[in-house]
Amino acid sequence: MNSFLLEQLGQNINQALKQTYNIELSIPEIQLQPTRKEFQGDITWVIFPLTRFSKKSPEITGTELGDALMKTSMIESFEVVKGFLNLRFKEEIILEEFYKSLNNPSFGMLAPKSEKIMVEFSSPNTNKPLHLGHVRNNLLGYSVSKILEAAGYEVIKTCLVNDRGIHICKSMVAYDLFGEGETPQSARLKGDHLVGKYYVRFEQELKKEIEGPISQGMEEEAARNQSSLMLKAKKMLQDWENKDPDVLKLWKTMNHWVYQGFEDTYNRMGISFDRFYYESETYLLGKDLIDEGIEKGVFFKKPDGSVWIDLTEDGLDQKLVLRSDGTSVYITQDLGTAQLKYEDYHMDKSIHVVGNEQDYHFKVLFLILEKLGKSWAKGLYHLSYGMVDLPSGKMKSREGTVVDADELMDQMENTASEQTEILGKTQGMSETEKMELYKTIGLGALKYFLLRVDPQKRLLFDPKESIDLQGNTGPFIQYSYARIQSILRKSKLDPNLFHDVKHFSKFIFEEKINPEERSLIKHLLEYEEIVKESAKLYSPAIVCTYLYELAKLFNHFYHLHSVLKEEKPYLLYFRLQLCEMTAQVIKNGMGLLGIEVPEKM
Repeated sequence: MNSFLLEQLGQNINQALKQTYNIELSIPEIQLQPTRKEFQGDITWVIFPLTRFSKKSPEITGTELGDALMKTSMIESFEVVKGFLNLRFKEEIILEEFYKSLNNPSFGMLAPKSEKIMVEFSSPNTNKPLHLGHVRNNLLGYSVSKILEAAGYEVIKTCLVNDRGIHICKSMVAYDLFGEGETPQSARLKGDHLVGKYYVRFEQELKKEIEGPISQGMEEEAARNQSSLMLKAKKMLQDWENKDPDVLKLWKTMNHWVYQGFEDTYNRMGISFDRFYYESETYLLGKDLIDEGIEKGVFFKKPDGSVWIDLTEDGLDQKLVLRSDGTSVYITQDLGTAQLKYEDYHMDKSIHVVGNEQDYHFKVLFLILEKLGKSWAKGLYHLSYGMVDLPSGKMKSREGTVVDADELMDQMENTASEQTEILGKTQGMSETEKMELYKTIGLGALKYFLLRVDPQKRLLFDPKESIDLQGNTGPFIQYSYARIQSILRKSKLDPNLFHDVKHFSKFIFEEKINPEERSLIKHLLEYEEIVKESAKLYSPAIVCTYLYELAKLFNHFYHLHSVLKEEKPYLLYFRLQLCEMTAQVIKNGMGLLGIEVPEKM
């Protein structure tokens, strides 16, 4: 139920408490929850804690408070089930809130807040295309950003690009040795795919090179490190750090190819950022914080000159923060980058969307910043998510067996095309309309399937299951929206008339809404609370569950009750209004997931 109704009910409950037991409670102390489906009622009040005031059994306490609430303007009936008081709102209360919401153009957008939140996601490497793991990261980060915006926060979407390091040099070495001047244009490949090809080529050539030493008893890691290819990559990294002009030219050229490829993929996926940070510009940051930490006694030096922090009392271990030769480790640059981002935006919270294999790293990073006395460190949060597997098994990027994002989106559009054609849903559509529909369905299926699972859980992505029109899928919800649009088109009525409040009074005096209409309205009125809850928990899965239930409720209502064949004009208008608001909430909710909805399907 929406916050206004809950607030009003809270006031009525306090009146009942005052009259019955001469007490008052704060709103948070009044334990309210949606009534379970198997019981009668709209909202349930937990009575157990109140027996200490009433000195009576939960059943008698509930009955006395139910009787008191019946005297207010909100409650129509009640039922006591053990220590729970199930309350049913008067119909006019439900309908009044429905009409308020229907006529509120900003319904679902919460009041602006003063807090600013940064969401950092994607974190690609410039040696390969974006893959399935990145897809979950991108969709999760973007959806969380949209949900936070709907909840009233100012949001900055950022991307930290890993554009330097030994893995980047591997692609560069392989291209230098085997590329023969190939370009994305000459190869007819996206730039990120071309660079990724040479990353795989490096590993293939390295594998050939170390076969001999391994067969003679050398450990694989030692063989890799001593190979000529790895020595070339390490030398190239040194040359890059020393700003060798030829190496920098090759690095800039290949990175440019990758960025063009990334941009195409992001655009196709519907993902955008407000700011990019690049490790090539931040990797030297953090050393000032190390000096600051030494002065404050947060860090200590070992005899070899390396700098460490002892986190054993915090249940962690000792962590290297600067090598003995004075060079940075990952944690060093992450400390500096965190400081830089705060100086740039002074955000209240900073959410890092990164896979759960980095859980320990972020615990250490946040703890170090707290120990350094950074007041903003309390606002840092790691949105940890599980990996994505395919039915065929795990992905391995070094062996070239990764399912990249572009291939995955192609596959989803092809699957959407096959399924839609089988169902015969595209009659009368032009080829352009069909292609746009396949894209909308395919991407909708992919996004919904990856977002419907709690972020922390690992998931198995099955493309065929995700496209099903009958299950808990994006296409099922999209189809529900398209069905409503078809109803509204066939009505041939001015949509502006749907907002006409004069029909509202007809229901109070002449007509009772049926249980399916009531259930649908109640669910629609919960939308703003869903936005609030999903923003609080950074979980698009909550929105997915809500939308799936909404689509099911609408289809159940539509199956049992005619809309267009209804003969009573005011009841026809009411049902069209119900259809319109359901469609609007589906569209808005799917928008929070980054999913488009088709007008026809």
